[in-house]
Amino acid sequence: MTPEPVAPVRRRGRPRATERADTRERINKAALELFAERGFHATGVAEIGAKADVQRGALYYHIGSKEDLLWAILRDYTRLLLADAERIVAAGTDPVETLRRLTRSHVELIVTHRRAVAVHLRDADALTREHAVVLQQLRDRIQRLWQDVIDAGFAAGQLRTADHIVTNGLLGMLNSLGYWYRERGTHSPAEIADILIDTVLSGLIATDDNTKG
Repeated sequence: MTPEPVAPVRRRGRPRATERADTRERINKAALELFAERGFHATGVAEIGAKADVQRGALYYHIGSKEDLLWAILRDYTRLLLADAERIVAAGTDPVETLRRLTRSHVELIVTHRRAVAVHLRDADALTREHAVVLQQLRDRIQRLWQDVIDAGFAAGQLRTADHIVTNGLLGMLNSLGYWYRERGTHSPAEIADILIDTVLSGLIATDDNTKG
């Protein structure tokens, strides 16, 4: 009688890649929730482990430090903002339409990741210098994309100014959504984006009596 095959016994050791990824995701999610609720400095590593259901010893296997978790949170959502802005600008549409699309994308991503935005606004100064520099570089690339679109609109005579103050003010206004947006509000993210960009463009759009030069 041929014996039935025996399933190979899994040796103890490093967890599989999928298990590591799942655990890291739970840890990141727990850190984000706690940082958003209590703040980075008021949150302990043990609290993150407890919320993620990961023992303290195993926790340090998956993270380098609490600051590494903060960095991952801020880096990841900023990269999403950058990637979508690059996609929109690469489409090469009319500058005013591109500005509208950038605004809609930015609002929707800020709303979707508003907890990360709140953490950024409050705790970004807790990053190490190395991480802070890289994060600022990502933010500068986003701002450069927006500025290029506004510059193009001004060069084409569609916008009456390309002053950097406009770009800084517009992005600052959109980023502040994390403070006041409520899911049960009367306007959807798309509607909020349209209201804001229409208001801004009402002062930016060049008319026959107000063109550059």
